Amino acid sequence: MEDNKLYTTLFNAITDALREMAKQNFGTAEEILLHAQLTTEGMFIAEGEKLRKH
Repeated sequence: MEDNKLYTTLFNAITDALREMAKQNFGTAEEILLHAQLTTEGMFIAEGEKLRKH
């Protein structure tokens, strides 16, 4: 997997969360960051499992 995809996913989520924080939508910002965390963690784990199978 490209590290770029992980980076892009997190970067975009941080950008979106900061935008929401500027509007004082802290709950939405938290949801965005948690979703990004879970998504990228899943991507990272899946890539590790894929590499172990080869």
